[in-house]
Amino acid sequence: MPGKSGAVDVTHIENETQMAKIFCIANQKGGVGKTTTTVNLAAGLAKVGQRVLMVDLDPQGNATMGSGVDKRKLELTVYDVLLESASIADARATSEKLIAGGCSYDILGANRELAGAEVELVELDRREKRLKQALAVVGTQYDFVLIDCPPSLSMLTLNGLCCAHGVIVPMQCEYFALEGLTDLVNTIKQVKANLNDDLQIIGLLRVMFDPRITLQQQVSDQLKTHFADKVFDTVIPRNVRLAEAPSYGVPGVVFDPSSKGAQAFVTFAQEMVDRVRAM
Repeated sequence: MPGKSGAVDVTHIENETQMAKIFCIANQKGGVGKTTTTVNLAAGLAKVGQRVLMVDLDPQGNATMGSGVDKRKLELTVYDVLLESASIADARATSEKLIAGGCSYDILGANRELAGAEVELVELDRREKRLKQALAVVGTQYDFVLIDCPPSLSMLTLNGLCCAHGVIVPMQCEYFALEGLTDLVNTIKQVKANLNDDLQIIGLLRVMFDPRITLQQQVSDQLKTHFADKVFDTVIPRNVRLAEAPSYGVPGVVFDPSSKGAQAFVTFAQEMVDRVRAM
């Protein structure tokens, strides 16, 4: 069964037959905190009472390891799900570290095997919609599905975008981040036009933010001017505890719940719940 947090379930999406809302965490620019955002949002959502499945679509498997699951010991992964040799119910895992931290969510993990899926999927039928079909089977068991996408527009990323209701874009408030955002917006438009009518940018999340840096303030203001309500209210500060957490195999929300970074992600999780209810 899906993992649950120990928190009082005051914000749970009540309809048990409702399908999960599926979100890709994506940015074609590397090093912007996609994996940190994915695992900490998953933990934050679990903390506020949501049922969460985190899908790792990156062959590096960082989101898997950062969720307390050893990718080297996984018998089944998202690779097996994409090749239809296993179901999500068979392949999902839980972490004792997350359960102990009161922020438990299910993990569909990845490891280096997933790199081979790129080549193998090319010649298969329904190659870009295999994750969508697999998620449809377990969709009522979760409130949120979060997909950690690799930085490139690959067949793996395409599988994520084809099944998602929307994209969450973590970005640093730096000049080159704006150029990368333009590329991502164009990619989303193409996928929406050809493969997934539902796809949209849900919001831009400002991460690793340092208000003392003038340029970051300027870029943040530009984002709010151009994208208005697409910019999330929550800002994730630059925080050393979030950076340390992966070496302990847990999200920052579990590693140090009192840190500013962890508290920001719990606030962001509640903002996501509120935004989904308004959709």
